[in-house]
Amino acid sequence: MTASFQLVKTYQDAGGGWTRRIVKPVAGTVLVSVDGVAVPGTAYSVDAATGILSFAAGEIPAVGALVEAGYEFDVPVRFDIDRIDVNLAHFDAGRIPTIPLTEVLA
Repeated sequence: MTASFQLVKTYQDAGGGWTRRIVKPVAGTVLVSVDGVAVPGTAYSVDAATGILSFAAGEIPAVGALVEAGYEFDVPVRFDIDRIDVNLAHFDAGRIPTIPLTEVLA
């Protein structure tokens, strides 16, 4: 039996799909079900830094059980450029056309 699972998100479209490993789930947002039945929050814990879901002793799902989770997650990013151009043509209506960001991969 598996007691720990990595949270993942699968993206799918007509061209194919890919799976993202979730490493920063937002605390308090993770909801878990086993074979479609909600699991109480006392039956598991989630590491907010690694995204590892761990079931408590006595709560580990049976082999072959479908474990699903719903959650929010953060994506670390950084600025992609060193300079941001701002248009201040009108004093009260400053405009920043775009702020390019790049995902920081762990």
